[in-house]
Amino acid sequence: MDPLEEKIAAFETACRKAGLKVTRQRREIYRELLLSTDHPSAEALHQRLRGILPGISLDTVYRTLATLANAGLIKKVETSESLSRFEATFSRHHHLICRQCGQIQDFTWSFLDEVSLPDEIGDWGRIDSKNVVVYGICSTCLNQTHKKNF
Repeated sequence: MDPLEEKIAAFETACRKAGLKVTRQRREIYRELLLSTDHPSAEALHQRLRGILPGISLDTVYRTLATLANAGLIKKVETSESLSRFEATFSRHHHLICRQCGQIQDFTWSFLDEVSLPDEIGDWGRIDSKNVVVYGICSTCLNQTHKKNF
């Protein structure tokens, strides 16, 4: 079995453990998230899946993403924009987000992963995870802006 099929088999097992039926729509949405590096929105996933699942509705994609995220099977990428983005990557990583084009890129930062949080937040409650989201303008957008100015 190839690595992609192993991940899909593990996803199907996790669905069953979470009490979720393994449907073709769920499997194909998960597969597309595994293959995607751009952290797609529900709308982008819908467009990509229409060739494989011609009858899939945007509402089905939204509901499926919400169900899978609530079950902890995928992750919703928190951004300052109102558009939700999703990923199936659970390895420890952080995100760079371009404010101009919306591109999201993963990066790792072992120093941050290992550093303790400040003492003054110790009484806040339970910390489940920590990550960094860095906002800026990507090099592609910067180069396009530079070219327009000359």
